[in-house]
Amino acid sequence: MSLDSIKPIETYRDDFTYSNSAAAIARFPFPFPEDNYMYSVNIEPATVGPAGSIFEHWFDVDEHYRSEMAERALVLARDPRRCMVMPHMQEAAWDTLEMLMEHLATDYPALFSLHREGNHWHWQNRVLELDQHFTFGDASTLPCEPLEYITRQAQGDFAVLDQRDGDLYMDAGIVTCPADWSLAFDAGMSFKQWHAPVPMAHQMGVFDRALKYLMNIQVGKPVRRLNWTLTINPRMDTSPETFHEWGHERGQVTADNVGQLVHLRVELQFMPRLPRSNALLFGIRTYLISFDELATQPRWACRLHRVLRDLPPQLIEYKGLSRYHSTIVEWLSQFDPEA
Repeated sequence: MSLDSIKPIETYRDDFTYSNSAAAIARFPFPFPEDNYMYSVNIEPATVGPAGSIFEHWFDVDEHYRSEMAERALVLARDPRRCMVMPHMQEAAWDTLEMLMEHLATDYPALFSLHREGNHWHWQNRVLELDQHFTFGDASTLPCEPLEYITRQAQGDFAVLDQRDGDLYMDAGIVTCPADWSLAFDAGMSFKQWHAPVPMAHQMGVFDRALKYLMNIQVGKPVRRLNWTLTINPRMDTSPETFHEWGHERGQVTADNVGQLVHLRVELQFMPRLPRSNALLFGIRTYLISFDELATQPRWACRLHRVLRDLPPQLIEYKGLSRYHSTIVEWLSQFDPEA
């Protein structure tokens, strides 16, 4: 990854200038290994993937870096509550800063650098033209608190989960590109509480197994999973707080504009253990691809047709697809030779 490979700023709102290059489409994390889908744990060890893939490094940086960081700054300016750190999570915040800086500097040396002499650190971000000397552990030496400082420079959302009393609690995080959930609402909730709206999974025992698995994650052995939904327009911030800005767009889908308007939204959820605090970092890296872009990979379009056609009614409702589900299934059928 070089400076030249990162696009100029594109927009995730208003005129929606966001698009994927052919290279970005080729590395898109298509989330369906089969022709059907059912909510499941689907957690796996986060082993290093092929060079150039989204799994090559712990924290993926791609051509949309400038755009996502500009969008994050815009959201935080409008709503500072999108970043929250409870008082007992200060060590975990510094833990997160250290982990992100170390991996970004090691994995993308053309973009980032980190030099340390004891607690005196020097961080450089060449993409955003930042050059910061600071004292690790002393928030007064940074422009803002440590979690916000580093996550303004990392793609994706981050929840920092405190592990105590046999559970995980969402006690810190930055969430500016959520798929219809709110950090302000979920703050302080336990693992099962913030997953309560998910249909069917509770009856299947999915979250009991997931919680047990996550609480046993060891330092240096992160895990990951893919999650998905659909979004109208390439809009990153689909939070409940901004529903009045985007909710009506679900009624704008027609047979003529499916390819342009409807986007497959895939989250790469990455979960490493933070070594100083023992908190669990829950990274949610979002990738968007329009149906027109997705259709350049005909096997994906065929499989997506079958997945969405046979999706259980409860999941159609939960994922907010009810108003346009039949329209997109019909549009995708053109790519399915058996339709």
